[in-house]
Amino acid sequence: GQFEAVRESVLWILFKEAYWCAITAFALNTAGYTAEILRGAIEQTPFGEIEAAQACGMSKSTMYRRIILPGSFRRALPAYGNEVIFMLHGSALAGVITIVDLFGAARIVNSRYFVPFESFITAGFFYLCCTFCIIWFFKWVEKHWYAHLRPRTN
Repeated sequence: GQFEAVRESVLWILFKEAYWCAITAFALNTAGYTAEILRGAIEQTPFGEIEAAQACGMSKSTMYRRIILPGSFRRALPAYGNEVIFMLHGSALAGVITIVDLFGAARIVNSRYFVPFESFITAGFFYLCCTFCIIWFFKWVEKHWYAHLRPRTN
């Protein structure tokens, strides 16, 4: 709210609350990284697959829907998992703009009861648990999406 042009704009209804500012910043940040991850994954599509789809007479939209995008999502999954974890850890920055998140709650407990070790170690433990849950989820998804690459057992 320090710029008068922002306060007088239509968007001031949203941006006067810190919550919406944080959501917008995180959404734009992760959208840029996710777009770059997907662009790189699409670019890594082997030319032989594209050539085979064209030889079968597929239209460009069918080729993207059936050949390029499914393989790209598989290739992008590990990098996107890292992006989700970075966003979890980046959410601690939301405490800077007066939104109480996990790290912000640890700061409040520290300032109220002066127990810095207990509060920040507990917050770190919760971040660690959330990170392991996200890693487990992405490994589970990778296991199912890469099932066709596992060697068969008799």
